[in-house]
Amino acid sequence: MRVLIVPDKFKGTLTAKQAAEAIAAGWRAARPLDELELLPMSDGGDGYAEVFGSMLGARQQMVQTVDAAHQPRAASWWFSSESKVAVVETAQSNGLALLPPGKFHPFQLDTWGVGELLKDAARQGARTCYAGVGGSATNDGGFGMARALGWKFIDHAGREIAEWTKLEDLKTIHPPSRRLFDEVWVANDVQNPLLGIQGASRIYGPQKGLKQADFALAEACLGGLAEVCRGQFGIDYAAIPGAGAAGGLGFGMVAFAGGKFRPGFELFAEVAHLDGRIGKADLVISAEGAIDEQTAMGKGVGGVAVLCAKQAKPCFGLAGALLLKEAGPFTKSLGIYPHLTESTDRAKAEASVLLAQLAERAARDFKP
Repeated sequence: MRVLIVPDKFKGTLTAKQAAEAIAAGWRAARPLDELELLPMSDGGDGYAEVFGSMLGARQQMVQTVDAAHQPRAASWWFSSESKVAVVETAQSNGLALLPPGKFHPFQLDTWGVGELLKDAARQGARTCYAGVGGSATNDGGFGMARALGWKFIDHAGREIAEWTKLEDLKTIHPPSRRLFDEVWVANDVQNPLLGIQGASRIYGPQKGLKQADFALAEACLGGLAEVCRGQFGIDYAAIPGAGAAGGLGFGMVAFAGGKFRPGFELFAEVAHLDGRIGKADLVISAEGAIDEQTAMGKGVGGVAVLCAKQAKPCFGLAGALLLKEAGPFTKSLGIYPHLTESTDRAKAEASVLLAQLAERAARDFKP
């Protein structure tokens, strides 16, 4: 049989590539003659650049930049010199996972390093950029990134603003002389606006260290940025669904980098020619850390199952933790928890070995 293996990451335990390799090893143990195709998946979060870069035939690049606290850091991005396409995972510079927990307050952090990543891609000749914005530590609306790209933010006294917490005094914005890219596609499944009860500060800020007492200043500063942008450019970027993604970096990518949002799975499926790959397969296996009600809503792994159903192709769902009582959108679903262990701690600690065992079990149970 031809088996297509399309897993997402198992967050905190396995990358999508590691998950694909574990599933393949287990499947081969039971069915060594099957032809396996491994296609790791990402919808914009951790591991996005490696997954998309590999699909596009791009090579990993390194650049000296800074993290969200402006500490020096070597970060990676991916580039195809043939197609002039860059793939940037913004969390390589502004990622929350790069900082010691609790050491920095979001008022001390910005997205300057993201701008350095984008500039390096443009310097090397990229004309199209795919960007994943998940996992951010910042809440600056893309202000730091914009400054790194050459945008200048001037207050009512005629002074340049260098900290996003001073943006409530913003009067005017001076753009740089040229755009970096012809196209910027931002993988984003978040629908939040920049401001308000459902905005970046109130919904995602607490994960990064914002307290309730901080909301007023954060909203005033991002509101000042949005108001001046709307007045100067005639577009209410703050109201665009997704502007609140990654602490407002979604807003910044659209307003200051010419970005356009695409649903993460839709973008992956298009770049990977997923429909065609499914059409050539006899069986599809998808997987993620937890298969639950959100999976069944059609994003990521659930989206793979939906595409398989349209072509009447069987689709197995494998999970670290299976939290659906039924198979959900899959032909069959299995979880390390509860099918191999009742301990979720063990499921995480031994994820690679147990995922291989789960795939072997699925292969032995499979009746073509």
